[in-house]
Amino acid sequence: MQPFPRRSNPLIAAFPAELASDTEAVWAVMPDSRLPPHTSFQVTVEGRQILIPQRLNNDEPSAEEVASLSPRQQRLLHCLYSRHCDGMVRQRHLEQVVGSADPWVIPFVVQLVGEYVVEILVVIRDELRDLATPGSRLAYGQFLVDNPAFFARTQRRVVSYWNCYYRGTYASFGGYPGCTVLGLLRSAASDRAGRRWPSLAPAGGRTDGYC
Repeated sequence: MQPFPRRSNPLIAAFPAELASDTEAVWAVMPDSRLPPHTSFQVTVEGRQILIPQRLNNDEPSAEEVASLSPRQQRLLHCLYSRHCDGMVRQRHLEQVVGSADPWVIPFVVQLVGEYVVEILVVIRDELRDLATPGSRLAYGQFLVDNPAFFARTQRRVVSYWNCYYRGTYASFGGYPGCTVLGLLRSAASDRAGRRWPSLAPAGGRTDGYC
């Protein structure tokens, strides 16, 4: 299959406008995609709307090409490849940015919380443990407060994937890594909002996986 013709960079919309030149530099080292682009999802980052691809089909650039980018450009690239169609690629690139304090990294991390790869949830859980500490990582709390519908959908997806795929391993939702991550994110949102953020996880003794 021939690559799709390369037009103007469609990934600029995935980051704030001031990062456009850096995004172009990343686009320049990315191999052409052999599949048409997927749809995007919209979130708000620091008061601005951005459109992040649901999935990325481009092969990864070489290590030499990645090394030619600036540190910020490399973080942009890792964010984008955290949307790759291959779960192992997503995890590998997530590990490079999950500890970042850049606000534009956060939606890429939170989107992965609502997906099905439990190994990725473990990476996020282990890196974001300090979200339970008041005042920690305020950017996460702000993002969640600014995107309540996105966070609600993420919570429901975590429950659904546990119910569909992981109940054999984690009989209780409370033991599932995604449950821990949601608790950490709700702590950050509650701290920023000044009120308890609602949980959409199974309540009390309910174990059917539905909210």
